[in-house]
Amino acid sequence: MKTLIKSALLLLLVMSLTGCGNDEKTYDAGYSDGQAEGYNTHCEIRGTLIYGHWDSEEYTRGYHQGKKRGVENCIQDRKNGNF
Repeated sequence: MKTLIKSALLLLLVMSLTGCGNDEKTYDAGYSDGQAEGYNTHCEIRGTLIYGHWDSEEYTRGYHQGKKRGVENCIQDRKNGNF
C-alpha cells in the first residue's frame, strides 16, 4: 500500500512539473535566467542551467541586464549578512 501511495505521489509530482520549461524568447525570460545565473554564480551557490535563446535580441538583452542585477543582488546580500 505504501509503495502504491509513493508511486502515485511521484507520478503526480512528475505530471505537475511537465511543461514547466522556459521556451519563451522574451526580455522577461532572459532577465529571469540572467538574474538567476548571475546571483548563483557570483555567490558561488551553484551553476545554473538555462535554455539560452541567443537568437532572440530581446532575450539576450534581458539576460545581460538580469545577470548584472543578479550579481548586484548577491553583493548587496553579502553586505547585509543575508548570505
